[in-house]
Amino acid sequence: MTETLRGLPLWIALLVGMLGVSVSLASVASAQDDAPAVTEALDGADAGDSAEAAAVDAAPTFVDASDFNYTINTLIMFFCAVLVLFMQAGFAMVEVGLNAAKNTVNILAKNVMDLSVGILLYLFIGFALMYPGDAWVIDGWLGTPASFVTRDGIGEVARGENYSASADFLFQVAFAATAATIVSGSVAGRMKFGAYMIYSALLTGLIYPISGSWKWGEGWADRMGFQDFAGSVVVHAVGGFAGLAGAMLLGPRIGRFTADGKSVPLPGHNVTFAALGVFILWVGWYGFNPGSQLTYAGAANAELTTYIAVTTSISAAAGAVGAMVLAWILFGKPDLTMALNGALGGLVGITANCDRVTQPGALTIGLISGALVVIGVVLLDKLKVDDPVGAWPVHGLCGVWGGIATGLFGALPTDDDGLELFGRAGFIQVQLIATAAIIAWAFISMFAVFFVLKAVGFLRVSPEEEQAGLDISEHGMHAYPSDAVAGGAIH
Repeated sequence: MTETLRGLPLWIALLVGMLGVSVSLASVASAQDDAPAVTEALDGADAGDSAEAAAVDAAPTFVDASDFNYTINTLIMFFCAVLVLFMQAGFAMVEVGLNAAKNTVNILAKNVMDLSVGILLYLFIGFALMYPGDAWVIDGWLGTPASFVTRDGIGEVARGENYSASADFLFQVAFAATAATIVSGSVAGRMKFGAYMIYSALLTGLIYPISGSWKWGEGWADRMGFQDFAGSVVVHAVGGFAGLAGAMLLGPRIGRFTADGKSVPLPGHNVTFAALGVFILWVGWYGFNPGSQLTYAGAANAELTTYIAVTTSISAAAGAVGAMVLAWILFGKPDLTMALNGALGGLVGITANCDRVTQPGALTIGLISGALVVIGVVLLDKLKVDDPVGAWPVHGLCGVWGGIATGLFGALPTDDDGLELFGRAGFIQVQLIATAAIIAWAFISMFAVFFVLKAVGFLRVSPEEEQAGLDISEHGMHAYPSDAVAGGAIH
């Protein structure tokens, strides 16, 4: 030992020496602690029995493999669920930043209620509708309603997976809240708060779970081979097209278009908030996409989980670059808000296929997603549809692109024997059919809801209330002290 330590720096030699002494003392103490037990065993049994008992006592205790996998899967899923729930803060910041200050309280209230009402409605009815197991009312199309989460025995969890049903619920309800809150940005600044609550309850309790069951509940779309790993279509396109229905029936904000149809931009009051929100959403997406692997224990699962994070990052970065470059070419300036939404578009586009595309494929998907965001914003302007935060271009248009891109660039799905279910053309056809069906369901059903609310006069606030701001007209409070002092001078 002395010869080994000689020549090392003094502080390293002292540290190694102290560790050696500690190990030696621990060994002596352990031997002293074991001595009475060994003596007692020898006194009460013959030599053979004593040897066997000593061997049993000395054998190391290992955690059962199934318990270990259950623990790892459950805890990582719980952590990912928290990341997805944290995305609510990101959505809130993006929407607040890209809207007038006089509507800040209203937007924050909607985001709080999206999550709160969403959790309760998904608990009471949505979770069972989305994951019916064998309890279908109409096989492959409509599940049986049921309430609350059934707790499972250790290692015996819902749908035969090796993780806790409680963690599964938390993860899935975070997705439901995400689908609902997408609409908030599309209808900002003019929808009644009560009408929004009705919409949010119906989306999280019925609309989203029913179409979600078609894929993730092993319904008809899943049976035909439709692939949507983390929800480009099932989550984002549903929210995006529901928001489009609301924006169309609400009509534009006052002053958004002139009498002759010319577009008049209404800039948000805090781009810093918007940028912060996008960064929060980007971080939260590492729960959204990698978390959708659902089982993480084992080398293969761990490798795929981190690879999903890589493709997610590539697409997000490419989306931001693609949107900024195209906006720069079209408008002559590098538009930050386009770049921010481009990053979100890249994240949405890769969500369906992050597990099955190559890195060049992820790059292509992201670049096209960023371009689609810019094209979508311009298209809505031409159609006189007012979407204050660009929710439809980001979530609706890029969500559809994600579903189609899966067929174009994704590895072909296989059966249990590893045989490909169909060729490339067949895969693209399946993706188109299921994507079209899901967005049609979301748009038509939510258009009907908003139409009824408009018909009974419960959809949009009055012009006077809109001009005063929804914070004061709907909630009776101001978001900023300067609002109260200056009478809403910040816009």
